[in-house]
Amino acid sequence: MEQGEFMRNLIIETPSSPGNFAKVAMAIGTLEGDIGDIQTIKIGTLSTIRDVSIHCRSEEHLHSIVKAVNDIGDGIVVHAVTDDVLQAHEGGKIHMKSRMEIRSLGDLRRVYTPGVANVCEVIKEDPEQANYFTGISNTVAIVTDGTAILGLGDIGPVAGMPVMEGKAVLLDQFAGISGVPILLSTSDPDEVVNTVKNIYQGFGGILLEDIGSPHCFEIERRLKEELPIPVMHDDQHGTAVVTLASVISACKEAGVKLSDSTVGQIGLGAAGLAISRMLMEYGVKEVRGIDRNEVACERLREHGGTVAGSLEEVMSSCDIIVATTGVADLIKPEMVRKGQIILALSNPNAEIKPDVALEAGAAFAADGRLVNNVLGFPGIFRGALNANAKEITYPMLLAAAIAIVESTKSGDLVPHPLDPSVHENVAAAVERVASNK
Repeated sequence: MEQGEFMRNLIIETPSSPGNFAKVAMAIGTLEGDIGDIQTIKIGTLSTIRDVSIHCRSEEHLHSIVKAVNDIGDGIVVHAVTDDVLQAHEGGKIHMKSRMEIRSLGDLRRVYTPGVANVCEVIKEDPEQANYFTGISNTVAIVTDGTAILGLGDIGPVAGMPVMEGKAVLLDQFAGISGVPILLSTSDPDEVVNTVKNIYQGFGGILLEDIGSPHCFEIERRLKEELPIPVMHDDQHGTAVVTLASVISACKEAGVKLSDSTVGQIGLGAAGLAISRMLMEYGVKEVRGIDRNEVACERLREHGGTVAGSLEEVMSSCDIIVATTGVADLIKPEMVRKGQIILALSNPNAEIKPDVALEAGAAFAADGRLVNNVLGFPGIFRGALNANAKEITYPMLLAAAIAIVESTKSGDLVPHPLDPSVHENVAAAVERVASNK
């Protein structure tokens, strides 16, 4: 969830007769509430109680929804409003756990002293053996300075810890990788780079997370140049991989040839610039970008893109539009060109709603709710670690994007993020490219 969106659970009782929950759904939908999971708590002779998760814009929005449901009458009642998100985070979401049980003195001697000394000697003689006799090669540092946490901005690394824990959970669940959050109390590129360089030997890879622009560019570049292990800034390249996959799928649905297309990138922050570079690496005809920040525009020029003079110019001259500005309703319906593909990726409020874009003549339109980084980074790191790669390259990232496309069912923009085969396919594709270098 991004800034401006939060989730609450409503405990709702309805009479046990057909159609009553439909009234509840109608009341919530009329007020533009977004229904998530629905769990039936109790089915009685006369009534049914359900736990319904609701995505809301604000506390006031939530109160309006609760009132609307209670106002239905006919025995329909909201009994309670709960915050399951906070409850899920109580005590944190991750915990370091041993892979071995200590049940005897023999176990203790093998795992710790005196047996472990032999393993240390082996690694001393050949440091590469650490990849086999320790967890280093399966551990990724999740590094943040807290300057760009979700849509919340610069809230600091400690406030961003729930996000870092979430990344660790996803690495574990989808790729079997141990993710370790590293919270930095500095944003100075020299200090960040030196800190990571001083701790990197305990990790098989570095995942840079929620580090703001522009210092994220220098930090990533220097770490990639100076460390002998894979480094990736997820907000840049993880986003770009999944966006490229989305663009390829959208082109298939709309019957558009991507290599012959001009892509308009609206917003050239960390994600926007990375998306532009990824599209150019894939081989689109041209990328035209726009941003209010001239430095951001210059970065696009340096990487081979062109800068448009205005939003209107981008909209009128480009076949495919990708928007990552964070500005709701920036793209007006009258700007849409017939036959365009539009991916307005800002959450929770897109630059233009998909239904509005389609009504205005777009051939295909989607927002950012489906374009989730989780489709990319677990498999990318799994593949890189499996191949003992020293870096993450564009061919590896392009292979990841294509694997996502090949895992997508007909009619869908991208696969479901909980489909384990997606992460397996991404990992295998990345490993093949890395191993064949």
